[in-house]
Amino acid sequence: MYPTEWLTLPDLAEAIGESVSRVRRLLDESALIGSRRDGILKVPAVFVQDGRPLSSLRGTAILLHDVGFTDDEAIDWLLTPEETLGAAPIESLLAGRKAEVRRVAQALL
Repeated sequence: MYPTEWLTLPDLAEAIGESVSRVRRLLDESALIGSRRDGILKVPAVFVQDGRPLSSLRGTAILLHDVGFTDDEAIDWLLTPEETLGAAPIESLLAGRKAEVRRVAQALL
């Protein structure tokens, strides 16, 4: 599993310089994906780069939802090494390989 901190919504809001309500909107729009950890909604810190949600995450999250993944399953898939990519999908997204990640995600149907 790719190592990452988990940010609560208030921590995430502070990290990106937005309100908690804006963070909730970003979650609703799939610009970010969150999961309940210890009963608290949290987002992997790696989903935020340079104070903004990772731009390639939204389309990838929507695609994962379209193939039937829940938010928890999508997060797990993004953070778990994927043999066909040779790395965790989030690492590939961070490296600018979003087309490759999305091709692999589409094959999950």
